[in-house]
Amino acid sequence: MKHLLKLLDLSEKEIIEILDLADELKAENKKGITHHRLAGKTLGLIFEKSSTRTRVSFEVGMYQLGGYPLFLSSRDLQLGRGESIADTARVLSRYVDGIMIRTFEQEKVEQLAEYGSIPIINGLTDFCHPCQVLADLQTIREYKGGFAGKKLVYIGDGNNMANSLIVGGLKVGMSVAVACPKGYEPDAKVLEFAKDKDFLLTDDIYEAAKDADAIYTDVWASMGQEGEAEERKKIFKSYCVTSELMKVAKPDCIVLHCLPAHKGEEITEEVFEAHVNEIMDEAENRLHAQKAVMVKVMEK
Repeated sequence: MKHLLKLLDLSEKEIIEILDLADELKAENKKGITHHRLAGKTLGLIFEKSSTRTRVSFEVGMYQLGGYPLFLSSRDLQLGRGESIADTARVLSRYVDGIMIRTFEQEKVEQLAEYGSIPIINGLTDFCHPCQVLADLQTIREYKGGFAGKKLVYIGDGNNMANSLIVGGLKVGMSVAVACPKGYEPDAKVLEFAKDKDFLLTDDIYEAAKDADAIYTDVWASMGQEGEAEERKKIFKSYCVTSELMKVAKPDCIVLHCLPAHKGEEITEEVFEAHVNEIMDEAENRLHAQKAVMVKVMEK
């Protein structure tokens, strides 16, 4: 595994290996065991989209692995003045040992990998969010003991989270159901991947949530869609995870959210607070899952 560009690129075996290593690193972290597996390595962190969890978890994770994280906002780079992705990749490959990028276009991530000579980690694009979903899968396995026979449900916009959850969930052997309004479906490439697998796409949230082991939701308007927020509130108003919806799921169903949450919109405050421990464990697992990814692609 040289890069983490999207979960579509990974096999089930590679995903499980990342999760197993994440569990190992988490256990060591809890015991205060030092694991400087990337001592002397430097990771450049390119942010064209801001983030609380992505920045803090990658910086802290790289530090805990014995390496050095270098924060690079788009304002700090010549990317902001028109330098090409190709030249940026070539130059940074001479300075750092890996790059994490959080940006808009998936094409930028792919180009960094094409023109650079170092590992590239996708910290989020409009197409997918692989690091988040690895943490989500780690959390589901912690709470459910495994993936076989488990049903993962996503309620909301067919966005980057929906795309990655479908791919990740199906690759590890879960049943996946997605409920979103017509016209807001996941990416066509992802739906093609899910074809003929244990997958349901519907606009009925109750049909999707029936017998769920884990229900997942996300904000209705992602970064870059702020101008659509009011219109989306009208379209998505019934796509809310409520106590009523939870009644059709399994009694021990967990609730996950990639955060930040707009309580009262995609999830009620009541449901959020009832499942806050699961959601915060999920947020913490960003640290451990991403450390596993960094070790996998950079330790060599």
